[in-house]
Amino acid sequence: MADPLLSVERVSHRFGGLLAVNAASLSAQPSCITALIGPNGAGKTTLFSIISGFLKPDEGRIRFAGEDVTGEPPHRLARRGIARTFQIVQPFVGLSVRENILVGAHLHHRARDAALNVAEQVGREVGLGAMLDRPADSLTVAGRKRLELARALATEPRLLLLDEVLAGLNPSEIRDIVPVIRALCDRGVTIVMIEHVMQAVMSLARQVFVLAEGRMIAAGTPGEVTADPLVVEAYLGHGAAKKLGAAHEH
Repeated sequence: MADPLLSVERVSHRFGGLLAVNAASLSAQPSCITALIGPNGAGKTTLFSIISGFLKPDEGRIRFAGEDVTGEPPHRLARRGIARTFQIVQPFVGLSVRENILVGAHLHHRARDAALNVAEQVGREVGLGAMLDRPADSLTVAGRKRLELARALATEPRLLLLDEVLAGLNPSEIRDIVPVIRALCDRGVTIVMIEHVMQAVMSLARQVFVLAEGRMIAAGTPGEVTADPLVVEAYLGHGAAKKLGAAHEH
């Protein structure tokens, strides 16, 4: 097996007296999709913020592409190739879809023409090709999710952290965006995704890590994790676990 592109090694973070992340470890293999699941308030987004440099860990290390990047600020990590999306999508109001994507493209392309080419290509890749000239704030929830994905992709990441990119979407919108995520992985982008839509996790992820109350309680394939009694008790519930297990066998 190849060395992981990302290694999170016993990372902890406190907010005052609250231990939000407690000695959590996680790894992501190159060009694969890894899922991070768990109950609301488990510390998943906090862990993403540490990986992407928005928070510094109190303990532990982050390694990316074999180098220790612990505590590096977001702009330096972005240049290394780490990008993330955010749960609450906030496009730049007053700018078009193309201009929103262009902001990310300028990270590696100072010339406007080159950045515009990247923005257009990324827009088409995520299914926004016909909407590039529309005001960003006119998009539907599904459109805004795609735009958030496009802005991150425009920075040309090696590692993409997706924070609930499927949240708020209806079943048909989820079915439409799942192949987009899979195609990104197929072309070599390593993805770690926080997600509550378990059917999507089961179909997309090769490896799943489960966080509960700040601690990593399980890791394995989707099938292994959904059969783990600790995960069933802390997160899935018996009914959902049984249904997911049956679906995974077919």
